[in-house]
Amino acid sequence: MNDIILLKQGEIVLKGLNRKNFEQRLVSNAVRRLRPFGKFRVYAVQSTVYVEPQEDGCDMDGAFDALKTVFGVISLTRAAACEKDRDAIAKKAVEYLAEDMRAAKSFKVESKRSDKSFPMTSIQLSQYVGGELAEAFPDTRVDVHEPELIVNVEVRDYAAYVHARPVPGAGGMPVGCNGRAVTLLSGGIDSPVSSYMIAKRGVHMIPVHFFSFPYTSEAAKEKVIELAQKLTAWCGRQTLEIVPFTHIQEEIRDRCPEEYFTIIMRRFMMRIAARIAEYNGCGALVTGENLGQGASQTMSAMAVTEAVSPLPVLRPLVGFDKEEIVRLARKIGTFETSILPYEDCCTVFTPRHPKLRPTAAEAEECEKALDVEGLVEEAFNGIERIRLEVGTD
Repeated sequence: MNDIILLKQGEIVLKGLNRKNFEQRLVSNAVRRLRPFGKFRVYAVQSTVYVEPQEDGCDMDGAFDALKTVFGVISLTRAAACEKDRDAIAKKAVEYLAEDMRAAKSFKVESKRSDKSFPMTSIQLSQYVGGELAEAFPDTRVDVHEPELIVNVEVRDYAAYVHARPVPGAGGMPVGCNGRAVTLLSGGIDSPVSSYMIAKRGVHMIPVHFFSFPYTSEAAKEKVIELAQKLTAWCGRQTLEIVPFTHIQEEIRDRCPEEYFTIIMRRFMMRIAARIAEYNGCGALVTGENLGQGASQTMSAMAVTEAVSPLPVLRPLVGFDKEEIVRLARKIGTFETSILPYEDCCTVFTPRHPKLRPTAAEAEECEKALDVEGLVEEAFNGIERIRLEVGTD
């Protein structure tokens, strides 16, 4: 039998009657992620997703690395399948784990017997396989308390499986099982991390970027496209929506008090994002806002900006410090791109003394000088959409 990959489900196992829907979403996401690496059979049985190569030449290393970023998987491991016979299991363990056994100073065997018709108990099977391994590798001692290597044996419905050293998966819930949301994606460090965190909760993300050419350059736009592409490794395929924002910012500059520039700009972002969300059937907006990080991120300012959105605004980073955000950015591979020195529309026409405690009434009074609906409609109609797939550059 072939070398396979086992994916252990995370939170999905806690679901009730609708658990099957979550499993199906996880399987379909895994299938999509595996396409560049060959033909695989993927199916879920007893809280485990099985990934079996169906042809010679499948890239098992590439497949394994890709599956590390699939949300809904708490751990994964390469495993070898064999017949449900004690001698076949012991022989497979000796062959498949030879390198691990020689590298370890101590080991123990842990067995799980999902198929209760198997004639040995879990303890009996562990003792038998452990004895065979100890005889085959006499330099590796048995240590049932603090072993360097744990050999795992699972007897399941279709076969027995031998494996060692599972690695952590992405955790969370399968993307798409908790609806859709629009995420505001700038060129900074925070917004890619906030997008990752909401995707981890099973939400399909639609990234939206506000572009103010010529105040922001084409290089700045390419930087955001690169960030969105990097996020596909975690969030799956996406359509990046690039909103022309120059006219709106110029109108705000020409017609509104300077201290309100940032607040009114962000209120327009919320309006346009909500319009995109409605068009795409989304249930929320996501921002990378962090309480107290800037003048537009005070409690008062955030309340005024979100007041124009008919949808809830999710802020997964609101209580994080910068060090925590940077650590996550490095983990997901966006940090080095985020710190490239290109301008962002949020830095265009920055007021010298921004309003720290604005009110909705004050913002509404300022906006009377603007054709709010017309500007929103113009920006929405000018959106550029870029389709991004996993693994493309």
